[in-house]
Amino acid sequence: MPRDNVMKWLRVQFMPHLWCPGCGHGIVMHAMLRALSSLGLGQGRVVISSGIGCSSRMPGYIDACTMHTVHGRSLAFATGVKLANPELTVIDVMGDGDCSAIGGNHFIHACRRNIGVCAIIMNNNIYGMTGGQASPTTPEGAFASTAPYGTVDPAFDLCKLAICAGATFVARATVAHPRMCEALIKKGVAHDGFSVIEIMTHCHTQYGRRNERGKPMDNFSYFKDASVPKARADAMSQEDLRGRFVTGELHHVQGVEYTDRYRSVIEKAGGDGCE
Repeated sequence: MPRDNVMKWLRVQFMPHLWCPGCGHGIVMHAMLRALSSLGLGQGRVVISSGIGCSSRMPGYIDACTMHTVHGRSLAFATGVKLANPELTVIDVMGDGDCSAIGGNHFIHACRRNIGVCAIIMNNNIYGMTGGQASPTTPEGAFASTAPYGTVDPAFDLCKLAICAGATFVARATVAHPRMCEALIKKGVAHDGFSVIEIMTHCHTQYGRRNERGKPMDNFSYFKDASVPKARADAMSQEDLRGRFVTGELHHVQGVEYTDRYRSVIEKAGGDGCE
């Protein structure tokens, strides 16, 4: 893909970025921009929202219609934008805590509604920006600033949660597989319904240094070793999959998109929703 096609999506005046050297969020952003460019979308027709956290700074670097909102509520803002103008392409970028802790209720209801928003979740298993606290995806037994003796809470599997709640496109990749990230984001953005792409990334600053993965390359090696493509995972036992995660397109079905369903309510109300 021509470099200029991707560069036009960047607000280069805000570089250098604030992410730690070696952070995986830049890989996710590049994959997303390559996907948007290859889809041929106009920058003025793409809305990207975020909440609070390291991942939430991403829209500030992207030259599109962007919203930096409040912690855990970015999907509520994204839902409002999509309802107001269903023709827009709406993407919501979140961290694992932003999505599944304070934003967990918004997440499950966005899945339930099947609204045409693409949710990209950067899961680094920790609250990176605010001090390294355990999040709902911190693996059991892992160390965090709030779990100095190891986390005792079982972790959420965000993809299983999304599927059970009603999302119609669910996929997972890792920052060690950037081409897969790009391909899955492209499919998720083009999907007519609520799509969830979980991207396993790392915070070597907060999570890694407490859990023997203190260097960026330690994490890339881990992701390559721990990830299992879905086609291979389907033939493996649950015991063999313990401690590993499945990558690829995990769930893809057709459903009625929420703004289409809501349009019928507007028509019943007389066309403008005010009667």
